[in-house]
Amino acid sequence: MNRRTALVTGSAVRIGKAIALKMASEGIDVLIHARTHSPEAETAVNAVRSMGVHSELALHDLRDSEGVGGWFEELYHRTGGIDILVNSACSYPEGRYDTLCASTLNEAMAEQLLSPLAMMRVMKHKIHPGTVVNILDSRIADRNSAHAAYHLAKRSLFTLTRDLAMEYAPSIRVNAVAPGIILPPKAHGEEWLERMASTNPLNTHGRPEDVAEAVFYLVQAPFVTGQIIYIDGGRHLKGCAYGH
Repeated sequence: MNRRTALVTGSAVRIGKAIALKMASEGIDVLIHARTHSPEAETAVNAVRSMGVHSELALHDLRDSEGVGGWFEELYHRTGGIDILVNSACSYPEGRYDTLCASTLNEAMAEQLLSPLAMMRVMKHKIHPGTVVNILDSRIADRNSAHAAYHLAKRSLFTLTRDLAMEYAPSIRVNAVAPGIILPPKAHGEEWLERMASTNPLNTHGRPEDVAEAVFYLVQAPFVTGQIIYIDGGRHLKGCAYGH
């Protein structure tokens, strides 16, 4: 079997890094994406390399959605082809609808919708098939008015996942994973996880590795496309604002 290459966006830290390490543990070369060069990004690259696969940094600010297509195509050709794309990068700005401004929404949409779309377009026009896994949020099934721009972007990426699973088949499979209570927001500590555990039926919280396992399942499932796997302890079953 030929060696495969994955690009995991936002993979220098947190859930993205866990996904990158899972890919590497399965013998997949992994490109570590970050917005800028950082010690965390270098650490992630070295951790992947320690598993015996190739890794390198792939730096780009995905808020620049106009430039991401050319950047991804150059990366695609330089590495000999990207077989797996995991769209994990995101920002989580606070802000409600009554203060939502165009610049904040445009940044969220560029990073979490338009840049993934640009990369998927490049993959679609290449010769060999590929697979895409988009990282959503379990609250796509409910409201998240405290993070309005983020929520609208994730809802849009959910729609894109379903639409392109149909439109880009059979050459590209497009699926998604929607995590719930996995890691605390950057402004909070571990106590936040314990406090939020009761918001799901299993009364606990997950781990980044749980998300990574689900992503890898979708990468390895040749007869699965257009699916959303919720890794949230059943939280999305408690209430649904959107009827799905």
